[in-house]
Amino acid sequence: MLRTDMKALCEAHMHRYVEVQDQNGVCYDGIVEYIDDHTLGLAVPGAIGEQRAFGPGFGPGFGPGFGPGFGPGFGPGFGPGFGPGFGPGPFPFRPRRFSRLVLPLYTLTALSLLPYY
Repeated sequence: MLRTDMKALCEAHMHRYVEVQDQNGVCYDGIVEYIDDHTLGLAVPGAIGEQRAFGPGFGPGFGPGFGPGFGPGFGPGFGPGFGPGFGPGPFPFRPRRFSRLVLPLYTLTALSLLPYY
Protein backbone atom coordinates (compact mmCIF):
# COMPACT_ATOMS: atom_id res chain seq x y z
CA MET A 1 0.00 0.00 0.00
CA LEU A 2 1.31 3.45 -0.85
CA ARG A 3 2.21 5.86 1.91
CA THR A 4 -0.38 8.40 0.74
CA ASP A 5 -3.09 5.73 0.81
CA MET A 6 -2.04 4.62 4.31
CA LYS A 7 -2.01 8.22 5.50
CA ALA A 8 -5.55 8.75 4.19
CA LEU A 9 -6.69 5.52 5.83
CA CYS A 10 -5.14 6.54 9.16
CA GLU A 11 -6.69 10.00 8.96
CA ALA A 12 -10.10 8.40 8.39
CA HIS A 13 -9.63 6.40 11.61
CA MET A 14 -8.27 9.24 13.78
CA HIS A 15 -9.02 8.77 17.52
CA ARG A 16 -10.26 5.20 16.98
CA TYR A 17 -8.98 1.93 18.37
CA VAL A 18 -7.17 0.15 15.51
CA GLU A 19 -4.70 -2.61 14.81
CA VAL A 20 -1.86 -1.93 12.38
CA GLN A 21 0.51 -4.43 10.81
CA ASP A 22 3.99 -3.67 9.55
CA GLN A 23 6.04 -5.29 6.77
CA ASN A 24 7.53 -7.86 9.16
CA GLY A 25 4.08 -9.11 10.20
CA VAL A 26 4.19 -7.55 13.68
CA CYS A 27 0.81 -6.20 14.82
CA TYR A 28 0.28 -3.24 17.14
CA ASP A 29 -3.01 -2.10 18.59
CA GLY A 30 -3.83 1.34 19.94
CA ILE A 31 -5.72 4.57 19.42
CA VAL A 32 -4.62 6.69 16.46
CA GLU A 33 -3.32 9.81 18.16
CA TYR A 34 -1.70 11.71 15.30
CA ILE A 35 -0.56 11.26 11.74
CA ASP A 36 1.89 13.27 9.63
CA ASP A 37 3.71 12.68 6.35
CA HIS A 38 6.19 10.19 7.80
CA THR A 39 4.92 8.79 11.13
CA LEU A 40 1.87 7.39 12.85
CA GLY A 41 1.40 7.96 16.57
CA LEU A 42 -0.53 5.37 18.58
CA ALA A 43 -1.69 5.57 22.18
CA VAL A 44 -1.07 1.98 23.28
CA PRO A 45 -3.05 0.70 26.30
CA GLY A 46 -0.88 -0.38 29.20
CA ALA A 47 2.72 0.49 29.89
CA ILE A 48 5.39 -0.44 27.36
CA GLY A 49 8.46 0.28 29.45
CA GLU A 50 9.10 0.02 33.14
CA GLN A 51 7.27 2.92 34.81
CA ARG A 52 8.01 2.14 38.46
CA ALA A 53 10.95 3.55 40.33
CA PHE A 54 12.23 0.75 42.57
CA GLY A 55 13.09 1.92 46.02
CA PRO A 56 13.12 0.49 49.51
CA GLY A 57 9.58 -0.62 50.16
CA PHE A 58 8.00 -1.65 53.40
CA GLY A 59 6.51 -4.89 52.13
CA PRO A 60 7.00 -8.41 53.44
CA GLY A 61 10.77 -8.85 53.42
CA PHE A 62 13.09 -11.32 55.11
CA GLY A 63 14.11 -9.08 57.97
CA PRO A 64 14.48 -9.86 61.68
CA GLY A 65 11.10 -11.35 62.38
CA PHE A 66 9.61 -13.46 65.11
CA GLY A 67 10.44 -16.93 63.83
CA PRO A 68 11.29 -19.96 65.96
CA GLY A 69 14.90 -20.54 66.92
CA PHE A 70 17.84 -18.20 66.77
CA GLY A 71 17.88 -17.53 63.01
CA PRO A 72 16.17 -14.75 61.13
CA GLY A 73 12.43 -15.16 60.99
CA PHE A 74 10.03 -14.38 58.22
CA GLY A 75 8.42 -11.32 59.74
CA PRO A 76 7.67 -7.91 58.25
CA GLY A 77 11.18 -6.80 57.42
CA PHE A 78 12.27 -3.52 55.99
CA GLY A 79 14.06 -4.84 52.95
CA PRO A 80 13.25 -4.17 49.31
CA GLY A 81 9.75 -5.59 49.48
CA PHE A 82 6.90 -5.23 47.10
CA GLY A 83 5.38 -2.30 48.91
CA PRO A 84 4.65 1.13 47.48
CA GLY A 85 8.30 2.17 47.38
CA PHE A 86 9.71 5.65 47.17
CA GLY A 87 9.24 6.79 43.61
CA PRO A 88 10.04 10.22 42.23
CA GLY A 89 7.82 12.97 43.61
CA PRO A 90 5.47 13.19 46.57
CA PHE A 91 2.64 11.27 44.89
CA PRO A 92 2.03 7.52 45.18
CA PHE A 93 2.81 5.15 42.32
CA ARG A 94 0.17 5.24 39.59
CA PRO A 95 0.63 3.15 36.45
CA ARG A 96 0.29 4.77 33.07
CA ARG A 97 -2.86 3.91 31.24
CA PHE A 98 -1.49 4.63 27.77
CA SER A 99 1.99 4.83 26.31
CA ARG A 100 2.97 6.49 23.05
CA LEU A 101 4.23 4.40 20.16
CA VAL A 102 5.51 6.08 17.00
CA LEU A 103 5.72 3.98 13.84
CA PRO A 104 7.16 4.91 10.44
CA LEU A 105 4.35 5.22 7.94
CA TYR A 106 6.18 3.52 5.08
CA THR A 107 6.46 0.21 7.01
CA LEU A 108 2.71 -0.19 7.60
CA THR A 109 0.85 -2.63 5.38
CA ALA A 110 -2.60 -3.00 6.96
CA LEU A 111 -4.98 -1.20 9.30
CA SER A 112 -8.14 -2.65 10.79
CA LEU A 113 -10.69 -1.23 13.19
CA LEU A 114 -11.05 -2.97 16.56
CA PRO A 115 -14.08 -2.80 18.87
CA TYR A 116 -13.90 -1.45 22.42
CA TYR A 117 -14.69 -3.93 25.18
